[in-house]
Amino acid sequence: MRPDRPLPTVLLTLSLLAAVLPLGAQKTERPQLHGKHWMAVTGKPLGATAGATIFQQGGNAVDAAVGMLAAVCTMWDTLGCGGETQALIYHPGLKKVIGINALGVAPTGATAAFYQSKGMRFPPDFGPLAAVTPGTPGGMMVMLAEYGTMSLAQVLAPAIQMAEDGYAIEAQAANGMEMNKARIKEWKYSPAVFLPHAGEAREAPMPGEIFRQPDLAATFRKLIAAEAAALKAGKSRKDAIMAAYDRFYKGDIADEIVRGMREQGGLFTKADLANWQVKIEEPYTTNYRGIDVYKLPIWQQGPVMLQSLNILENADLKGMGYNSAQYIHTIYQAMNLAYSDRDFYYGDPYFPPEEPVAGLMSKAYAKARWAQLNHDRNDAGVRPGDPYAFQGGTNPFTELLKSWSATGPRTAASSETPGDNAAFDEAFTRGTTSIQAADEKGWLVSITPSGGWVPAVIAGRTGIGLSQRAQSFNTLAEDGPFNVIEPGKRPRVTLTPTLALKDGAPWMAFSVQGGDTQDQDLLQFFLAMVEFGQTVQQAAEHPGFHSYQMRSSFGAHDARPGRLQLNERIPDWVRDDLRRRGYALEFSRYTSGPITAIWVDQKHKSLWGAASNFGEDYGIAW
Repeated sequence: MRPDRPLPTVLLTLSLLAAVLPLGAQKTERPQLHGKHWMAVTGKPLGATAGATIFQQGGNAVDAAVGMLAAVCTMWDTLGCGGETQALIYHPGLKKVIGINALGVAPTGATAAFYQSKGMRFPPDFGPLAAVTPGTPGGMMVMLAEYGTMSLAQVLAPAIQMAEDGYAIEAQAANGMEMNKARIKEWKYSPAVFLPHAGEAREAPMPGEIFRQPDLAATFRKLIAAEAAALKAGKSRKDAIMAAYDRFYKGDIADEIVRGMREQGGLFTKADLANWQVKIEEPYTTNYRGIDVYKLPIWQQGPVMLQSLNILENADLKGMGYNSAQYIHTIYQAMNLAYSDRDFYYGDPYFPPEEPVAGLMSKAYAKARWAQLNHDRNDAGVRPGDPYAFQGGTNPFTELLKSWSATGPRTAASSETPGDNAAFDEAFTRGTTSIQAADEKGWLVSITPSGGWVPAVIAGRTGIGLSQRAQSFNTLAEDGPFNVIEPGKRPRVTLTPTLALKDGAPWMAFSVQGGDTQDQDLLQFFLAMVEFGQTVQQAAEHPGFHSYQMRSSFGAHDARPGRLQLNERIPDWVRDDLRRRGYALEFSRYTSGPITAIWVDQKHKSLWGAASNFGEDYGIAW
């Protein structure tokens, strides 16, 4: 029997429906999570189980988030316990969002001149000279002391069990250790942690092997001992936790970190650790279509998403159609404008010069940037704007702006093989993990921890793998005058947790791993929900796209103008239109990034969770 319409017409119609109706008609690869009492979502199933354990013992969302953080850094997913932690917490009692800045700082002697004397334009990607002071332990303890309800002993219990008794290591971490074993062997204390089968054909653990870390377990137990001693002496829960904090940063643990790092060529001093402090901060926020979106301050890239939303509220994104050529082009251009500002103006706000925050975050500046956006073709030469005019000031760096390069520095590493994207991609999308937690009392937490990933330098006998985040600094003002390395300064990082409120109530916690693609993924995820009504799981699996036109925060810090990664599901007519607009296209099956999220259903007083189909992220709810 002849069909009513020719088969090609039917297929075309179905393709169009798939492109413009990404809602209930499209199934997700992973199930939607639902919960009433609590929800825990993070980068590995065992990490989520640690959060569930804390919740089941009566902890709140902050307790559970800290338990998950300790567990995932014990699992090296993809971070170590000496890395950095960035968090946003909604406090239901105060009815406000609180920022946690637990990013380490450059140590004594880590000057621009020091690295330049070694022939480096940027600090190295790995090794002792890539390390900043450890931030995650301090972040865990401050969050727990200030906003949690449980003891340090309770929330560290899952991580201690994993480190002491061991856990069945997953293939991703085990194979990463094997792949990086040559570099691991460069450092004195790292092989004992990562290569338990030294001298064999495979020196790293096998997937599924029980992986133990006795030194890390001992360090955790020292923290608990300090807490217990303080409690016995009559100290409060909070003061007892901070006694453990002091032992890590000022006591015998700090002594061993400093000794071990200096032995291996690091620059840390005891004063560097003792003087470092976790910052409790006021986040930045903007309102988009009635939703207040919160990001940490300008020492990390999160304000890029706020700037992008301010620019895009001038557009009719819904009218363009989901993932149409015009939609993709418009978002790509808006992101590039915001990221170019990031590359030039973002840096540690606790160090001069003062960043032009008021101008960058203003709606008027966004409208001016929207007027600069090319609506038809890619602008391969997009440049930072001048926000000073929007805060009543004068730009002190006009000469640097005039010489700004859209492609970034052309070092030998980046210029000899500009067509080879493999190393660039690995650095640009470098992963970490993300943590979301929520409970029925209204606590909502989003964390994007990182640093100390495999291969990491282990600090003496502590079992602590230290951050490599100094690589995100510059040594030359021409590469970004606000992010030049100095002792005591924080590097501008890519880690970017997110919270959103609607009508003053918690709406969503969300974050993602992936280096410079993080706020690209989160922006598209958010727009899929707000503009096109997708559920949180549908949006987490969105067929996203990536720009590589901004400068990488890693490696040679260069850019790839016009390069556009699309999802394989994008149809031919959209691809052809984008090529006409000047894009060099490439394709991948999974392009959402490993997004994790918790959406709060205020109408039904329930929680909806999502972990994208991109990686191994996982959630548990009750």
